Parts: sequence; C-alpha cells; structure tokens
Amino acid sequence: MIVIGLTGGIGSGKSTVSDHLVDRGALLIDADQIVRELQAPGEIVHAKMVGHFGPDILCEDETLNRQAVADIVFADKEALRRLNEIVHPPVNREIRKRIREQADTENLLVLDIPLLVEGILAGGPPRYIVSGILVVDTPTEIAVRRLVEHRGFSEEDARSRIAAQVPSEKRLALADFVVDNSVPLEELRKQVDAAFAWASELPTTEPTPEPEEG
Repeated sequence: MIVIGLTGGIGSGKSTVSDHLVDRGALLIDADQIVRELQAPGEIVHAKMVGHFGPDILCEDETLNRQAVADIVFADKEALRRLNEIVHPPVNREIRKRIREQADTENLLVLDIPLLVEGILAGGPPRYIVSGILVVDTPTEIAVRRLVEHRGFSEEDARSRIAAQVPSEKRLALADFVVDNSVPLEELRKQVDAAFAWASELPTTEPTPEPEEG
C-alpha cells in the first residue's frame, strides 16, 4: 500500500485533481466527505456541535447549516478551536480506520485532507503516515474567482477564507510534488499523470496505528 496526502487551499481545485487520480486507478479517502457523514443528524458530532453552538446552526430538516457554522467560526478563533476539538478526533479515527481497511491494496491510496499541512505545522504527533505529499497550488485571484463563480461566495468571504488558511508558501515548502492548477484542463491532466507516476514509485506506506478512544 502506498498512501499519499493530497492537499491545497480552498478554491485550489483539489477535487479535479483527485477525480483524475481516481480515473487512473487510485482509491480516495475524502476527509471532507467523512466530516459530512459524521455531522449528519443522529451522529455524535452533530449532537456535540448543536450542544455547543446552539440550534441556530440547524436547517429546518435538522441538518447543519454550514454557512451559519462558517459565519460563527471564521469570526471567532475560540469558536474555531472548539469546533476543531469536536470534529477532528472522530474524523481522524475514521480516516485511520479506512486506511487500515485498504492495507492490502495494490492501488495508490489518496488521502484528501484540506488541512494536512496545518496539522503538520502545528507540531503535534503525526495523525497519518503518508509516503509523500501532493500539493495543488493556485494563485489567489484564480481561487477567489472560482469560489465566487462556482460556490456562491461573495468576494469578501472568499478572500477571508483564503486569508484564514496557512500561506501557500508554507504549503509548498512541505510538498513533495506540486500540481499547478492555474493551467488549462488538458495541461492539468498531464501534470496529474506525472504525479500519479511519481506516487506509484514511492516507498510502501506503513499501516497507521490503532485510533485512540475518546
């Protein structure tokens, strides 16, 4: 099993890159999708978030109003810290579980984690064991345009979200391979093909440890 970490800033186009890696035969573990699953009504993360932030973060059908949550945590660092305390431990356990389930695969395993670099820079113990880090890089102005045109952000919100993340220079400093997603799609695909070839030659990844309880 070879595991690589895939990361990039908001609006970088990671999903386009991960889709092409999957087309090439890679298996994908999507951290954002796991978050959404664990935040569904009836799940413990959902209950803890409502208990801490109150019912105003809910839609009429009891699902989370993600914009309401974002409005709270991006304006209050303490609220963001508390959200991370609620969400990260169960998500990390589930990611490690899914990696272990693929321990015998011969396919490349792509671990898509938006905040992978932030976790490394925080200086804590490594949450995941990967053989390499693939960073998707996009100029700020292109990322802003994508967020406005495709995800309905205001320009102010888009710039605020980007500014709240780790600077791209720090992300690039930890990259083992960089894909430039400011280019036309056909050129991007060639870069992703090269990234797939690079990743396929990496050393085998050791299994992740058993998750902590709690």
